Amino acid sequence: MSENLVVPTMAEMMARGEQPEVLFWVGCSGSFDDRAKKITKAFVKILNKCKVSFAVLGTEESCTGDPAKRAGNEFLFQMQAMMNIEVMNAYEVKKIVTACPHCFNTIKNEYPELGGKYEVVHHTQFLKSLLDDGRLTIEGGQYKGKRITFHDPCYLGRANQVYEAPRELIEKLDAALVEMKRSKANGLCCGAGGAQMFKEPEKGNKDVNVERTEDALETQPEIIAAGCPFCNTMLTDGVKFKEREQDVKVMDIAELIASAEDL
Repeated sequence: MSENLVVPTMAEMMARGEQPEVLFWVGCSGSFDDRAKKITKAFVKILNKCKVSFAVLGTEESCTGDPAKRAGNEFLFQMQAMMNIEVMNAYEVKKIVTACPHCFNTIKNEYPELGGKYEVVHHTQFLKSLLDDGRLTIEGGQYKGKRITFHDPCYLGRANQVYEAPRELIEKLDAALVEMKRSKANGLCCGAGGAQMFKEPEKGNKDVNVERTEDALETQPEIIAAGCPFCNTMLTDGVKFKEREQDVKVMDIAELIASAEDL
């Protein structure tokens, strides 16, 4: 990560005898996927600007085990989970923030029974708390009046009932938030969940991500906002399939805030 981003690791912090306010769980997508890395950088820029004391695990972070579990390999999931829990407990991690709802859901709801008990928040919730505490200010700037529709990630929305934080952040950009017919508790999956991201779709007459992109395009948005790297990929592919990439952008909430602030 260039661009003068400050990203300390837990190992470095512990060596200095410091404990960060929060552990930023980057996730596989945010670490390795070129598109998702931009979301990671945008979020880090905001954390740096707000002077949040945070750290990452770096090479000590492994996959949460979500894809393995959803694909039915419980044994592999538990192996991956136990490895991560051992690392985090050794660092006495208390609070975790992540930009991936899959990681968020798994660590929050499935790690406790394996001995990993942490306070886990999604990055939109964390940004909202920074805003409420006066540590983050959001200027609308280039997004003032822009039509933005928000796609609810399954593991953020229906699985964990987090609906308001991302929407409140969009409204703080002075944007025109337009809702899809299927949103919040009635939201439709982007097509990536349940480890579907890693396999070809079954036979049918339309891919799920195209169906969901059509929902979004019905609102005539200038930007489709997402809060999940997998949703971002699926909706971007859908927009390309519909040949609308010239006039419709797919962006993560963190990217919207970082670019509004010119970070």
